[in-house]
Amino acid sequence: MVITAAHLPAIVALIAGILILIMPRLLNYIVAIYLIFVGLVGMGLLRWIHM
Repeated sequence: MVITAAHLPAIVALIAGILILIMPRLLNYIVAIYLIFVGLVGMGLLRWIHM
């Protein structure tokens, strides 16, 4: 299987879900980091790297 940028959100969601199940207190931090990242990408301050 080749992992591309299209797979990244699914992989991040899977890892975040596992971490939340193991340590529920991480939920606030995971959601906050995700929202900040999505906001930065949406404003164009961060760009996806295409290879």
